[in-house]
Amino acid sequence: MHKSHHQKSKSFFEWNDLFALLFAALSLYLMYIDRNGFGYPFFIGLGISLYGMVYFVVHDWFVHRRFKTFKSNNAYLQAVRKAHKIHHKNRSREKGKAFGLLFVRKNLIKSD
Repeated sequence: MHKSHHQKSKSFFEWNDLFALLFAALSLYLMYIDRNGFGYPFFIGLGISLYGMVYFVVHDWFVHRRFKTFKSNNAYLQAVRKAHKIHHKNRSREKGKAFGLLFVRKNLIKSD
């Protein structure tokens, strides 16, 4: 499914988006079954939800600009975009580089 994310798409949606739906369902399920106890299942579900929101805003909205409303000249945010472009340069699994959703190498951050 993730491979679709590395290919040009003619549609707004891609197969990779199924990950979001699957994890959202799992998250809601875990929070629902422990809604009265607030034990570890609830907080695992909450953690999955929070990660999903960060992923959506940073990766889908800002990095890939699925919505054109979030732009920034901030050096850190530009480094996040650059790191992700490096991730997309190599399409094979073996040569692909992890980009780190929020953590980027210091050498990618431009200092003025």
